[in-house]
Amino acid sequence: MSFGLVNVPVRLYSATENHDLSFHQVRGSDGSRIRYKRVAQADGEEVAYKDIAKAYETDDGKTVVLTDEDLASLPNRSSKEISVERFVPREQIDPILFDKAYFLEPDAMGAKAYGLLREALRESDRVAVVTVSVRTRMTMAVLRVREDDDAIVMQTLLWPDEIRASDQLDHLDEVSEPKKDEVAMARMLVDSMSGDFEPEGHVDDFKEAVDALVEKKISGGEVTESPDEEDEADSGEVVDLLAALQRSVDRAKKGRGEGDADEGGSSGSGTKKKSSGSTSKKSSAKKPAAKKSSSSKRSTTKKAG
Repeated sequence: MSFGLVNVPVRLYSATENHDLSFHQVRGSDGSRIRYKRVAQADGEEVAYKDIAKAYETDDGKTVVLTDEDLASLPNRSSKEISVERFVPREQIDPILFDKAYFLEPDAMGAKAYGLLREALRESDRVAVVTVSVRTRMTMAVLRVREDDDAIVMQTLLWPDEIRASDQLDHLDEVSEPKKDEVAMARMLVDSMSGDFEPEGHVDDFKEAVDALVEKKISGGEVTESPDEEDEADSGEVVDLLAALQRSVDRAKKGRGEGDADEGGSSGSGTKKKSSGSTSKKSSAKKPAAKKSSSSKRSTTKKAG
């Protein structure tokens, strides 16, 4: 991370994680998973993954196929430097532009410079507008101080053309000006309901209810063992390649009568089972990410969680 002539070596960690609920689709009679296959719309024939190409559809519906050579020829500005362009008043950044948040952690040698930038941002009540390469694509972002823990947060920004225009709303023009007494009454209501924002007081009651329902069904023995034995690699779903290879090795060893591939040492793939519970979660969150410095031109942004 650089501002002026000051360089701060930092590591990047994802500041958020997704807790959205995910449900599988199954056949109701026996719990068999529903699989999807890649088929061509023109004739319904299944398409092998190696035969799938990328295509871009224009606004008027034209489809242009892009080859690997086409994609390789595109400009690909990749840099491991977070470069501060300018410092702007925080109120000039519309929150609708905010996208993904990352924590910036300094290396030991950069702690002093990190503290200097943090104090400069805090004292000026400004945010730093930066450019950064995330997954090989350059994007805008802002640096701001998170007062709860004194960490500098980098928040990537959407491009202006990714924000929809409000004139697309059909009935916004029909909103009339309220009367003075109505505004006064609304202000009284606001005052009576005013308070501090306490996010810990808000809970995802739907997720809690789903967890409780699932636990109740498990306790009551309502668990369905799926009869599927089809290899996921042939099911039409995109699966983790390394995990699929490991299952193939295990299956081949069992077929030769060599027993469970996980018994008696290495499985041959170099993978290890993750431990359950908080230990695994903590380990994944603190895995060192790529350093951001001006000396290298390759981007390896770390996404934790």
